Parts: sequence; C-alpha cells; structure tokens
Amino acid sequence: MSSRVAVVTGANRGIGRAIAAALGAAGFAVAVTARDPTTLADTVADVEATGATALALACDVRDEDSVAAMAVAATELGAVHTVVANAGVAGPTAPLHEIPLAAWRDCLATDLDGVFLTFRAFTPALIAAGEGSLVAVSSMTGKRPLHGRTPYAAAKMGVIGLVRTLALELGPHGVRVNAVCPGAVAGPRIDDVIAQQAAARGISAAAALAAFTSASPLGRLVEAAEVAAACTYLASDAAAAITGEDLNVTAGVVMY
Repeated sequence: MSSRVAVVTGANRGIGRAIAAALGAAGFAVAVTARDPTTLADTVADVEATGATALALACDVRDEDSVAAMAVAATELGAVHTVVANAGVAGPTAPLHEIPLAAWRDCLATDLDGVFLTFRAFTPALIAAGEGSLVAVSSMTGKRPLHGRTPYAAAKMGVIGLVRTLALELGPHGVRVNAVCPGAVAGPRIDDVIAQQAAARGISAAAALAAFTSASPLGRLVEAAEVAAACTYLASDAAAAITGEDLNVTAGVVMY
C-alpha cells in the first residue's frame, strides 16, 4: 500500500494518533488533522518513524469550509485512497432532561455531522477513482446504553446508519464504507468518562471502571493500537469484500 494516501481526522492524540501511526507502518502516506495543527507534532513524528510521509493539516470537522479546504490540501500527498473519520468529543454526562440544547448540538455536530462532512468532501474523488475505503470511528455506545450519555449514543448510532447507507450507495463505484466500534479504550479520555459515570451514578471510580471491565470476557479495557489495527485492516485489500459493517473492538463487551 506504499503508493496510497490516507487521511485521519482528530489525529492529535489517543485513537487517532494510533491510527495514523498504524497506517504509516502499513505504507500509507498520511495526512493528519486537528483543529489546532500545532498539536499534531507527536503524531507526525510517529508516522515518520515508520518511514512514511506525514502532513499536518488544520481541520474543524464541524465546519463545512474547513473540511473542504482540508480535503484539497491533503491531495498534496497524492490521490486519497482511505479516509478515517475519527474526530469526536465525549459530550456531556447527565440525564437527558438536564442536557442543554447547545451541549446536545455540539456533540452531534462533531460526532455525526463531522463524519458526514468529512466523507462528503472525499466521495466525488473516490467515485472518480473507482476505489477507496471510508472508515468511521463509531463506538460500542452506539449499540448498547451507557448511563447519562444520550447525545453521544445518538451520534454514534447515527454513524452506523450513515455507514450502512453510504456503503450501499458507493458499492457500485468500488468504494467501501465501514465503521469501527471501539469499547472503552485505555487512556485519559476513558478516565474522564469513568469519573463522570461515577459522579452521575453515585458510585466509586473503581466501581465505574469495573462496569466496563466486568462485562468483557477478556476482563480488560481496549488499547488504542488494537482499534488502529482494525482501521488499518479495513483500509487494506485484505478487506476487499467487507463493506457496510460495524466492526466491534470491545474486548467482547459487544458481540453483535
């Protein structure tokens, strides 16, 4: 895949940073994006350490013009083959009736509208090329309830619906569309979610963590590198017959 170009949004930390490095190791040149491109230095270094080329770009996935400009800038690396729509926010943790409309809209604007805008910006070129892979990072929370997380759950379920429908639309053009649904991924973000879960449910942080790990047959959280491996697989020719799927990487917490 050394002649291919990938784009990863929200690549400045966590899962996005791991995805960018994994794609670089697989031979892709990688355009990595964040709202503030100065936060991408470590990701660029990770990609370049694999021997691949990296390009840091500014992109606010909530903004149509910003996404369009990023899509043009990414072609500096060549024709884009793979797009991983990873940018997202955790959103609020609260009962539905206590969530302000602005907080609801911000979560959906980033986690759902951002996928729509990102994929839409690259779709015409992929159709013209007759090949490509679009991968959206959804979540197991799009498939199973999580206390106080209605905006996030709605957005991530929406991503699954978007992926399945777009796969139907783009299949005749040779373009595959899939989602990866991570479980609780070890790192600062899940630490924040666990703290918010504990506060919202009136339980200890240890009990909130156990609610995630005890549901896993493997008894553990997921590593960012494991999510990255799934995204890299879906970008590869080894996944040539896979489209319209939502692949769980949940340590067995979700099995459907």
